[in-house]
Amino acid sequence: MTALAQVGYVARRSIVRTARQPANIIFPFVFPTSFLAFFLAFPFIQGALFATMNAGTDLARDIQSGFLNRLALTPLRGGALIVGQLGGIAVLAFIQNCYYLTVGLIAGVRLESGIVGGIVLIILATGVAIAFGALGAFFALRTGSGEAVQGLFPLLFVGLFLSSMNLPRNLIEADWFRTVATFNPISYLIEGLRSLIITGWDWEALGLAFGFAALLAAAAMVLANWALQLRLTRT
Repeated sequence: MTALAQVGYVARRSIVRTARQPANIIFPFVFPTSFLAFFLAFPFIQGALFATMNAGTDLARDIQSGFLNRLALTPLRGGALIVGQLGGIAVLAFIQNCYYLTVGLIAGVRLESGIVGGIVLIILATGVAIAFGALGAFFALRTGSGEAVQGLFPLLFVGLFLSSMNLPRNLIEADWFRTVATFNPISYLIEGLRSLIITGWDWEALGLAFGFAALLAAAAMVLANWALQLRLTRT
């Protein structure tokens, strides 16, 4: 008997033995899929963080090139400038969120909230991106430097890791970590997105997620408008 034939017989035995034990087949399929479903909310939030950089860097480039000063000579309102800047962020966020969801579904994730939940998921994730984009606009108008805006990204990323991204808050054993995650608004944004994927219609989680996203967007817009007025006054 050749070595190849021996390998074939042993491999056949291994396959047959595995097939006779359903648990050895089910868990390798189901567990990684559930793990993927738990972490699917992460790319939506990470994409929103990149919106902070995109909006802030683009606006800072307009400041450094003098384009903002030229706009100040036109009838364009400050609020229209900021909202228009966020329009591009919203379109990009919508496209990337559709992409994230599509990849997740292809990989085997099953949305417990159904098709409507998928639509709500994209809307919520896009709203979060707009909120972070407004925050990036504030940073840009306050500093006037694209490098300064990019330097803030690590701080935002630390905030992401100090949330319930990797583990539900009730399962975090370290008291200080659980406290930080509880007071971290990013936790509620992640939990709202995650609830649509693995829980279904958790109205409390969704209410908190939409509430924090709206609050962050409103506060960032007010701050950005204030910073814009200060910059136009200085110039």
